[in-house]
Amino acid sequence: MAMETEDLKVDLLCLGARVSGVDKGRKGGAGPAAGGMFLFGGTVANVPTQSWFVSQSPYNVDAENGKYVIRRDGERISEVHFPSKKFEKLKTKEGIPYNKIALLHGANCLATTTIQTCVYWNTPKRCKFCAIELSLKSGATIARKKPEQLAEVALAAKKLDHVKHVTLTTGTTSTPDRGINYLAETARAIKEATGLSIHAQFEPPEELSMIDALYDAVDTVGIHVESFDRAVLKEVALCKAEIPFRQYIEAWKRSVKIFGDCQVSSYVIAGMGESDESIIEGSKVLAELGVYPFIVPLRPIPGSDMENEKPPSPNRMRYIYEEVAGILHDNGVSWRKNKAGCVRCRACSALADFE
Repeated sequence: MAMETEDLKVDLLCLGARVSGVDKGRKGGAGPAAGGMFLFGGTVANVPTQSWFVSQSPYNVDAENGKYVIRRDGERISEVHFPSKKFEKLKTKEGIPYNKIALLHGANCLATTTIQTCVYWNTPKRCKFCAIELSLKSGATIARKKPEQLAEVALAAKKLDHVKHVTLTTGTTSTPDRGINYLAETARAIKEATGLSIHAQFEPPEELSMIDALYDAVDTVGIHVESFDRAVLKEVALCKAEIPFRQYIEAWKRSVKIFGDCQVSSYVIAGMGESDESIIEGSKVLAELGVYPFIVPLRPIPGSDMENEKPPSPNRMRYIYEEVAGILHDNGVSWRKNKAGCVRCRACSALADFE
């Protein structure tokens, strides 16, 4: 059965795949946890493998003559490969496994949450889709990654697994910089050791000049609005809803000034109760600013407050991706121009595949 790569990717992002005898990926974390990285047809997808809805997926992965194959309802669709993660098997001098410090995302991106705690976690304001402190609780990671630890792991990942860029995120801190200063410190250590391009993600600070601290440390930034529907945001991410939309706009504008067109991005999650129009119109606002709308289907992570939700349908996501890809094209915005991070990695969104 022939299937376009982008169609298969959207299906897998939304429906997941049943896997046996293959690494199912990590369980918790701030980002797209409970999935595995699949390489096929010239693209990469972070496929849900542990959430409840995966058992209903028509897709499964099994071994065939020493290779892995994706099947839909038993029919062979595509061969699939899994990226090399040799560095994850090593330990630091203190005996901390590298995979508790950083992980491989996509085909060649090293990713870590520098500070694995969030000021909103034990409050009603926390993001319901997030699982940042669950991986800490389960012992899968450490609370604060030191700059020298990250530099060491990044160097090994570059040497052993040809990692090309790095994504740094953080739980929001109680300090006015929202964690930006620590991101800058860790980024500088990694840059010095490896020369790799680096992406950093943070909440927009009230004092915009704080973003300038990242100017010489990172190449791209992510300031994530998650949803353009304020009512949805109030429901699922009160901490984000309390930040005026204007503050996001100003932070995006300042960041584009510092890092350039297509070097600033914002996660937009589909499937939390918003309309297609809200995503498409919001993405237009972003693209006109030179910001990349990184649109992902909701990932219900086991243990998070939204673990029982269902991702949006593949058809809905295809429609949104087709519409927004047209908007990107009209505004000269493309993932190909981006230097580092989620946009460059492409594993969690199929938007790049529709460009």
